[in-house]
Amino acid sequence: MDAFLWRRRIILRPAVLTTRMIDNALPVVHLDEHLVAVSKPAGLLVHRSPIDAHETRFALQILRRQLGRRVHAVHRLDKATSGLLLFAFSPEVTAACAASFEAGVVDKRYLAIVRGWTAEEGVVDHALRREDDPPEAEPQPARTRFRRLATVELPFRVDRYPHSRYSLVELQPMTGRRHQLRRHMAHLSHPVIGDTTHGQGRHNRLFRAEFDCHRLLLASMQLSLPHPVTGQPLVITAPLEGVFAALVERFGWTGAVPPKWRDPASLTSGSPSPTR
Repeated sequence: MDAFLWRRRIILRPAVLTTRMIDNALPVVHLDEHLVAVSKPAGLLVHRSPIDAHETRFALQILRRQLGRRVHAVHRLDKATSGLLLFAFSPEVTAACAASFEAGVVDKRYLAIVRGWTAEEGVVDHALRREDDPPEAEPQPARTRFRRLATVELPFRVDRYPHSRYSLVELQPMTGRRHQLRRHMAHLSHPVIGDTTHGQGRHNRLFRAEFDCHRLLLASMQLSLPHPVTGQPLVITAPLEGVFAALVERFGWTGAVPPKWRDPASLTSGSPSPTR
């Protein structure tokens, strides 16, 4: 598709790619008597943090008010990352889930849009230091499996080439280091778009200017784990939303995303009902 046609599409469809924060409810994607999972929007902290001391909105407090009962965060997502976030209703269930994460029996899947065309699949085996560690600190083992789902070439010059290439990738962290996915993709020279810490500013600016995209294009899509009480396999998904979903549609990638990750009808809000 030439640059003129792309420009026409952008002009004819302004303001499509805006992200709206949920002020008083989080979409619920799973609920039983022990667990609740929600779809967290990008830009929302999971809980209070000294890193963002000025913030006043947190997923934990929103969900407590929404459900009218105490909840405990089972795992974390970066503020900039959207998608699936799991909570438990008791400390005992929280501890059981934490044991599953620690044992490596929880399968986590993410979607990301990255710079360039990646290999079709591969494993990044690259140890990472904690980001606040001194240079002499021992790196920790870190592994991420990736799979390319789709590619696009856009008629915009960012580097020395007249076109820019991007990939939609599925990421599966096999360890749990801070910012692991973002750092591993940057290590491959395929940084996640919108990553202002490990990414490339030129490509981030392109997405802001051309697509009104002001977020990190990384989303937690699926968790698979043994139920902490029944032991039965549990698979929870959180469909794409907002600007990320709009970009996937615009780039012609909808068919490359598993249907259960792109069906907004599976979301509820306000008073959730149990999933069976």
